Amino acid sequence: MKFGMLIAICIIILVLLATLVLILSRYRKCPSDKVMVIYGKVGSDKNGQSKSAKCIHGGAAFIIPVLQSYQYLDLTPISISVDLAQALSKQNIRIDVPSRFTVGISTEPGVMQNAAERLLGLRLNEIQELAKDIIFGQLRLVIATMDIEEINTDRDKFLLAVSNNVEIELKKIGLRLINVNVTDINDESGYIDALGKEAAAKAINDAKKSVAEKNRDGEIGQANAHKDQRISVAAANAAAIDGENTAKIEIAQSEARRREKEAEALRLATAAEAVQAAKAKQEAYMAQQDAENTRAQLEKATQTADVIVAAEISKQQAEIAAEAEAEVMRRKARGEADAIYAKMEAEARGAQEILQRQAEGIKNLVQAAGDNPDAAVRLMIADKLEELTKIQVEAIKNIKIDKVTVWDSNAASQDGKTATANFLSGMMKSIPPMNELFAQAGMELPEFLGKEKAEPQEDVALIEE
Repeated sequence: MKFGMLIAICIIILVLLATLVLILSRYRKCPSDKVMVIYGKVGSDKNGQSKSAKCIHGGAAFIIPVLQSYQYLDLTPISISVDLAQALSKQNIRIDVPSRFTVGISTEPGVMQNAAERLLGLRLNEIQELAKDIIFGQLRLVIATMDIEEINTDRDKFLLAVSNNVEIELKKIGLRLINVNVTDINDESGYIDALGKEAAAKAINDAKKSVAEKNRDGEIGQANAHKDQRISVAAANAAAIDGENTAKIEIAQSEARRREKEAEALRLATAAEAVQAAKAKQEAYMAQQDAENTRAQLEKATQTADVIVAAEISKQQAEIAAEAEAEVMRRKARGEADAIYAKMEAEARGAQEILQRQAEGIKNLVQAAGDNPDAAVRLMIADKLEELTKIQVEAIKNIKIDKVTVWDSNAASQDGKTATANFLSGMMKSIPPMNELFAQAGMELPEFLGKEKAEPQEDVALIEE
């Protein structure tokens, strides 16, 4: 079953490919030098009638298989030689008009449709013969409406009439006229030659007449020129003599004026030279005086610069040095002050930290003693008791006694102690007792360290007595 499905798929693909190839093969592009004519089932026109063909110039179109087909019309120009002979003119004179016409398939929509209907399938020579017949008829018609003089002299009018008539008839079969070239016009009666000879003789006679008139005009002009020349020469001579005399008078007057001006100029120049010499001496004296003053000012300025400027420079150097030294001292003092301030601030922070730690320690000690300050003080004293005892001992530790001589008879005193024992005991008693130390500090010795012993009543009684 799978194999059958695979075969069906392959068949479908092949059919699609064949359809695509067929579509592509029926899609035709029209070259620019051709007209593609599609015939068959091509639709209908505006009146509802079926169209015989559809013409395309440029572009492309799809040719429906079976229903449509196509052919090309070549747009290449066609040259047709038309040797018209024995054409009757308006003057009933037969003439020969050899000419060459260039035609081609028209690309106008309506005319192109005519070409598709009347020229499709014809060979080139057949199209040439068909166009030649039309041209022959229209050319004879135009010649019959014109005189030989018009045809021979006004070629533009003749060619325009031929083009208009031929163009109209060629459009009926789908052609258009591209160019008309008439080579020559002849007649068997010699009328055109006679016209040529007449024109030549007339041209020769006109030329001779023109030459004679020009010669006559030349002789008259030459005589007039001689007359004018003599008059002009005489007048010029008289004017020249008068001009010479006038020029001599003006030369003499000009010479006198020149000498007068030269004398005046010499006088003015001599006076000016004297004035200028005096002014030059005066300016030289003034310039020398100015130079001396300038030299003196320069010398003064030099001395001033040597003394005052040097002093000013020294003063500025001293001020700069003093300012630099003061700035150094200010910076040094500022640095020392900053160092002292930093040291004191560090010490203060250290002392504050120690006091805070001590306060926290005392607070913790009081809390450990059950929030009893006396018990906390006892604990602190008990902790420092060894150090207090050591301080009392150190009081007499460094006493230097080189030699102690004791005379002791070993006799006991009333309290049963010897004299040596009493000496040592008295020395120890010279150290302030601990309770006195606490009393001097404004504190009271805790009871667990002992109480002060009351004096015997006998001693008190003895004292009272």
